[in-house]
Amino acid sequence: MKSALTVLFLLMPLAAAGQQALPAADERVTGNPGLTFTLEELPPAWLLESPAPKAATQAPARRTRRPSMVGYINDGSIRSQFRIRFDTSSEIDDPDRAEFFYPKCGCYRDLPADHPASDPDAAGPGPGIASNLDFQQLYLQAEYALNDRLSVYGELPIRWLRPQGFVPGTGAFGDEAGLSDLRAGAKWGMLATETTAVTLQLQGTFPTGDGRKGLGVEHFSFEPALLYNQSLNERLRLEGQFGVVLPSGGSDGIGTTSESFAGNVIYYGIGPSVEVYRGDDWRVAPVVELVGWRVLGGYQTSSFSEVEDMDIVNLKVGSRFDFQDSHSVYVGYGRALTDSVWYKHVLRLEYRRAF
Repeated sequence: MKSALTVLFLLMPLAAAGQQALPAADERVTGNPGLTFTLEELPPAWLLESPAPKAATQAPARRTRRPSMVGYINDGSIRSQFRIRFDTSSEIDDPDRAEFFYPKCGCYRDLPADHPASDPDAAGPGPGIASNLDFQQLYLQAEYALNDRLSVYGELPIRWLRPQGFVPGTGAFGDEAGLSDLRAGAKWGMLATETTAVTLQLQGTFPTGDGRKGLGVEHFSFEPALLYNQSLNERLRLEGQFGVVLPSGGSDGIGTTSESFAGNVIYYGIGPSVEVYRGDDWRVAPVVELVGWRVLGGYQTSSFSEVEDMDIVNLKVGSRFDFQDSHSVYVGYGRALTDSVWYKHVLRLEYRRAF
C-alpha cells in the first residue's frame, strides 16, 4: 500500500501538466474576446501557416476607339457626344439646283398664268433669281449611344441667308434668318474592331425651314450612307463615306414635264489624317478631304434646264485638335474644284464634346 501511494503521488503532477498542455476537445478557446470555437472546428492549415495576403484587385482595362478626325466627311464613330458646328459659305450661283439647298425659285410664281413655266406653287424665295448667294449656318447636334454598336442623333440647324447678286431684270429679295430643316437618324456599327469601323447611317431630313425665305427645301428626304474608318498605323488614319440623298415630293419641274424639280444626289468622300503631335492631353492631326456629289436628276433655274449626271467636287483642308480625351476642335477650309458648285468657298469651325 505504501508503495502504491508513493507511485500515485509521483504521477499526479505529470497528469496535471498534461491536462494544461492539451485542453479537452469540447473545451472552448476564448483567448480573444468575441472569438469562440472548438479545436475540432479549427482548419488544420490555420494551425500550420498564416493566411496568404489578398491580391490587389484592378479594374479591367477599358478599350476605346480613337474618335474621327475628319471635318466634312460624316463621323462614323458610335458614342454619346454633343457637337456645335458653324459654316460660312460664299458664291452660291444656283441655290435651287435639284432642290438640294433651297426650293424651286419663287420667280416662277410671278410669271403670267399662260406662261409655260408658270408655277404658283413654287416654294422658294423670290421674285429674283439669285446668281450670287452667301450663307452661314449653325448646327447643334446631340448623339446618344445605346450601346457600343448603335446610336441615335438629332440635329438642329439655324441659317442666315445673304443674297449678293441677281439675274438682271428678275427682281430681288432680302436677307433672311431662322430655323432650317431638322435632321435625325441612327448609326449602326456593322464592323467594329480596334483598327477598322464600317458604320451604316440612316438619316432623315424634315421640312421645318421656311422655303420662301430660303431656309429649307420644303420636302422630306431619306439618306442612307456607309461610313468607313481605318487606322493604318498609330498616327495615320483613313476615313470615307458613300451615300445618297433621296427626296420625297418636291416641287414640279419646269413646264409641262411630270418630273420633280428635286433630284437624287449621290455623295462620297475620302480623307486621310496624320497625327503630327501627341502629348499627354493633346493631339493635333491635319486632314485633307476630297468630297464629291453627283446630281442624278432634277432642275435648276440658272439655265431653265434639267440637271443630269452633274459632278461637283470640293477639296477640304483643315486640322483636328483633340484634348483631354473628350474635347475636340476642328478648323478647316474648302474650295470647289469643278465649274459646277454648291458653293465656291466654305470655312468650318467645330467643337465636339464626348461623354
